[in-house]
Parts: sequence; C-alpha cells; structure tokens
Amino acid sequence: MSRNKPVVLIIDDDDSLRRVMEFTLHEAGHRVLTAASGEDGLAIFRSMEPAVVISDIQMPGISGYDVLKKIRAENTETLIVMITAFATVEQAVKAMKDGAFDYITKPFSKDELAMVVERALSFRGLKNENARLRQQLDDRNSFDHLIGISDAMQQVFSMVRRVAATDATVLIGGESGTGKELVARAIHNNSDRVDAPFVPINCAAIPRELLESELFGHRKGSFTGAVSDRIGKFEQADGGTLFLDEVGEMPLDLQPKLLRVLQGMEIEPVGSGQLRKVDVRVVAASNINLEQAIDEKRFREDLYYRLSVVPLSLPALRERKEDIPVLTRFFLNRYADQKLQMADEALAALRNYDWPGNVRELENAIEQMIIMRQGDLLGIEDLPDKINSHRSVPRSSAVVNLPADGYPLAELEKEAVVQALEYCGWNQTKAARFLRVPRHTLVYRMEKYELKKVNRN
Repeated sequence: MSRNKPVVLIIDDDDSLRRVMEFTLHEAGHRVLTAASGEDGLAIFRSMEPAVVISDIQMPGISGYDVLKKIRAENTETLIVMITAFATVEQAVKAMKDGAFDYITKPFSKDELAMVVERALSFRGLKNENARLRQQLDDRNSFDHLIGISDAMQQVFSMVRRVAATDATVLIGGESGTGKELVARAIHNNSDRVDAPFVPINCAAIPRELLESELFGHRKGSFTGAVSDRIGKFEQADGGTLFLDEVGEMPLDLQPKLLRVLQGMEIEPVGSGQLRKVDVRVVAASNINLEQAIDEKRFREDLYYRLSVVPLSLPALRERKEDIPVLTRFFLNRYADQKLQMADEALAALRNYDWPGNVRELENAIEQMIIMRQGDLLGIEDLPDKINSHRSVPRSSAVVNLPADGYPLAELEKEAVVQALEYCGWNQTKAARFLRVPRHTLVYRMEKYELKKVNRN
C-alpha cells in the first residue's frame, strides 16, 4: 500500500464492525488505520492527520461527538463521517451542523461504506484542487490589490514591478475610477520605501490658497489662520512616497515651486524663508490629458517632463472587459461571502455595460446588488436600474408588428412570455425573475397558452 495515499481512520469500540470496515476499505484500495476508543483515535489523528475519520457516535469514554469537536478545533481539513444507529440519527444531523461531512446509519452495506469514503475523498480532492487553482489564479490575476487577467493589466503589473525597484518619478494616466491610487500604493509597497509613509494628496480637492501650505508646510503667523507651525505633505512623506493625485488641476502659479522641489528635493515652508532637505519618491496621477493642458497653457511643459520620467497608463474597464468576472468575484468576496453567486445573465449584463465610472462604478454596483438582493443568486432583477436600462434583450424572429386595425393583448402577452423563456434558456425560474412575476404566474401563463420549448429556426 502506497504511503502517499490519504489515510482513513476508523474509530469504533465494536471490534467486529471495526474489522469489517477496515477490510472493506483495504479492499477498496485505501490506507486504513483503526482505533478502539476516542482517546486512541485522537492520538492517531494528531500523529497522522488523516484525510477522513469515520467515528461511531456512541462510545464509552470520549464519544464520537467529542471526537468531532476536538478534531474540528484542531484541524479544518480532515473530513469526519459519523456512524449512527437509527435511534441517534438526530445526533448525527446535529453533528453535521457542527462540522461533520456526512453520516452513515447502521446497519450499512460494504458498498455504502465505500461510497461515503469515496465521496469524502473526492470532496477533499476537489477542495484542495480548487484552493490550488484559486491561489494560482490569485497569483496570476492580482498584484498588490490590483486585479486583472487581461493582457493590459498584466502589462501594468509588469511595469509596476520594474519601476518599484527604482526611485524614478512616475506619472499615472487614466480615467477616473481606473485605480490610479492603487497603482501608486503598489509601487510604494513593492519598493525599498515600503516601511516609510505613503502620503496621498488630491490637488483638486484643496483650495489654491491652502494647497501650498498643505504641500510644503507653514510657520506660525505666516497667513491668517496659521496659529501654529505645521509640516506639509512632503515632510510627512520623508523617506517614503508622496502621491500627487489630480496633479493636472494644480494652479499654474504653484507649478514652478513643485518643479523646484522635484529638481533639488528641498522645500521651503510658507513663511519660513529657509530650505529643508527631504527624501521623497513622487508618484503623480492625472485623469486629464496633460499634453493638451500644456497646449492650452494650463500646465507647464518642464514640470510635465519632470513628472513623467516613467509614464504609466491605466486602461479603462470597457477596454478590458475580460476582467469583469474576476473583479466581480473579488467584490462579492469582499462585501459578502463565498455562498453568494452571480447569475450568468447578470454577469453578461455587467460585461455588456460600458462602465464610464470604471472599476469604482463596478464596485459600487456590486455592493448595491448585495444590499438589495433577493437571494444568494444575484440575477438581472438585482442589477442597478442604470445598467438594466442599457441591456438589449435579443428578439426572436417572430417580433410582433402591430397592424393598423389592432392586435389582441393576449397575443402580445404570449409573445412576451415566449421571448423571456427563450432568452433564459427556458429556465422557468429565471424567466419569472426576468418578467418580474412569481414563478406560479409564469407557469399559469405557459399552461394558458400551451407553451412548450420550441425551436424558432
């Protein structure tokens, strides 16, 4: 017997039954260990970590239920099958609620025993394989909270890895909601500066009269309201990374001061008159075309070239729609749990939408769907109205053209039901959701119009 085979541990105080089970599972090709008591079984469990434990519920000393609780407390991977008599089925059901994989009722056949063990081992194998594939997928599809399987995002991951190893100034371009700050944080987190501060500032969110003080600091009394000394973002980020978001919105008269800091890494707090040395890596971002802003005299060309030593452009979500399923799963896991699923037609609707707000809009949509959901399967009826209004339902070849002299309402209703059924693959539950009626209403209409699955071709 190969020692690489998973171990099945049998715990039962009935010697004859234990031997029969051992023989049966040996014959089925399993590696089997046995114990005559809960105490001995736990000792073997702790030394061997079996894949499956089969334990009788009723045993002297430590009961099978106690064995279950102790194993569950120590190991979440081992699957436990409880053996019960008819009189204790209720206990077995309770045991399953508390973490048992399955139970088998005495008297049972050899085939029943073999099947429950095979089912447990198959489940364990699938679980391990899913975990392995999920880890591979996570490794391949994400990088420091950035998610994507598309070629465009793989290129972004590669670029981030390369620039993180340097101190070069980076200019991140991309539409609002594409994840520019996430990229900036990824650069910082994968650099030698990771243990120093990452300091973000939104240049568009701060009034012009306060922005200089926010960036460079000020001295007490340097302007009205400056009641004490204050260090700016550059000093806060000393040794680390400063993220200048929406740098294209910086007032033109402040841009030369930023340029001087980038050239010499010296700041002059407002009202100080003295220069201070800083060691800061600058990452900037803009959702406007800075080259166009230069042409329009709204942004300095020399500052642009100083910021864009390494330009990095983020794709819009509509340009990488193959990432929508993995992003959707990521947000479902973040805001809900593994049980929540997205129906295929709802996912198709998400992929068909253009996402002007990019990943941020998708995240908000998923969160809204989770809050407003009607069950554990998110369907098209859970989609935000804005996305639903962009959906185009495929029409069948029998689109109704209304004649001038009128058309029976019943025929229109029948055609609507047929089209909904065809769109949902004749799945009555999905079609009822699509039509926003109870399922029994749809079934009644199908019976009324004698509707069965038909081929329109």
